[in-house]
Amino acid sequence: MAVLPVLAQVTVSPNQGSLPGGPQLEQVVNGLAAFALIGSVAGLIIAAVVWAFGAHSQNPHHAHVGKRGVLFAAGAAGIIGASAALVNFMVNLGGQVH
Repeated sequence: MAVLPVLAQVTVSPNQGSLPGGPQLEQVVNGLAAFALIGSVAGLIIAAVVWAFGAHSQNPHHAHVGKRGVLFAAGAAGIIGASAALVNFMVNLGGQVH
């Protein structure tokens, strides 16, 4: 039972400057997010074109695949854009557990 008082004293405070390379790693993650957003835009455009051609050519399969691609690409862009807020929310939520 002597372990519990020691565990109660442990704290976690995320700080990107605590280790060497923290700011550079943040730049890498920002770059990856930018590439992912560019990919989402490209996917959205391609899916919209597939949707349009499928609808115009009376091909319900291609129209459905295009609609699904538009939704997935838009959802991916939303998740990428909200990723920092989601992670910060979860960190703050986890920090409130006692």
